[in-house]
Amino acid sequence: MARQTQETNLYPKTLLIGVDAPYNETNDINSYFEEFKNLAKTNNIENPEFVSIKIREIDPSTFITKGKLEQILEFCKKENIEQVVISEPLTSRQKRNLTDLLNCPVFDRTELILEIFEKAAITSEGKLQVEIAMLKHKKSRVAGRGIHLEQQRSTRGVISGAGETAKELALRHLEDQILKLNKKLEKLQQTRDTQRKKRLSQNIPQICIIGYTNAGKSTILNILTKSTVLAEDKLFATLDTTTREIYINNKKKGVISDTVGFIQQLPTNLIEAFKSTLFELKNADLLLHVVDISDKNWESQIKVVHEILEDLDVHSQMLYVFNKADKIPDLENIQYLIDKYNPHVIISALSKSGIEPLVEYLSTWDMPTTKPPTSA
Repeated sequence: MARQTQETNLYPKTLLIGVDAPYNETNDINSYFEEFKNLAKTNNIENPEFVSIKIREIDPSTFITKGKLEQILEFCKKENIEQVVISEPLTSRQKRNLTDLLNCPVFDRTELILEIFEKAAITSEGKLQVEIAMLKHKKSRVAGRGIHLEQQRSTRGVISGAGETAKELALRHLEDQILKLNKKLEKLQQTRDTQRKKRLSQNIPQICIIGYTNAGKSTILNILTKSTVLAEDKLFATLDTTTREIYINNKKKGVISDTVGFIQQLPTNLIEAFKSTLFELKNADLLLHVVDISDKNWESQIKVVHEILEDLDVHSQMLYVFNKADKIPDLENIQYLIDKYNPHVIISALSKSGIEPLVEYLSTWDMPTTKPPTSA
């Protein structure tokens, strides 16, 4: 996405397009749009215009159907739009065609999330994971390009031989870069693997905090462990796994880890890149699944987390932690929905007293005597 220009100190005038697509199972589409706006805000897109559209079918060439596209083009001309960000993932063909039709750069949900991750990564491991994900995404874009990359290039004296296409060269270059970064990542992860094996050999209970992004995971970690992990009211404030010792009533219960937040339509390449970090979840004795009960789409968010855990083949013991109860004046009206998820506690992580139900649960919790088998 276009960065802030140094000469004028202005951002490109941006249009956010929120799409109510036929595959979207969100309970509250306005909440879904707010999440999209927050993604843009997290990526420092200032004062964007916003339009929402509903489509009954997806156009394979432009994603957005012709009638809606004409309305958007008219809006872009009228408001002098300089870049467009769409709430859904696009194919390389759709992105290219939309860019041509709207006469300005077009970015999709995948690129938006990747760029947020790029800015949020702090540790060497996190930066490498994001870089690998971005290269894989770039590779998929090259693979999907058309005839202009299919021309032959003369490559005499090169191992690839004389007939390699420009597309093949580009793909091979990206594959080489990904391979080099993976090797660097493996070295960094050796330390994590050593620490993990030590905990397992010493039978130290492992608790992991998981959940949808911005559900309050880092805040809970800070209160439980008296830490100062970054806890901001924005999406993906935490990317790098943080592990601390946890004491309940002055008794050590083990170690507890905060993990990257999940989100619907999280790019597959990101999940793949972070799998090594998220492997901690497979070794967890207890998962604290933090849910923002004040979000209208909280049940859909639980489903998203479940789907990602299933993809990671994680089946550890779970406690649902319904957070931000202070924002719900009529909590008793949705108690029947909450009761579908057990075991659970209802808390407000605004204060130490607000998380007492969680502390009480952990005080009586004991590590299972047998753990499910895991594999690297």
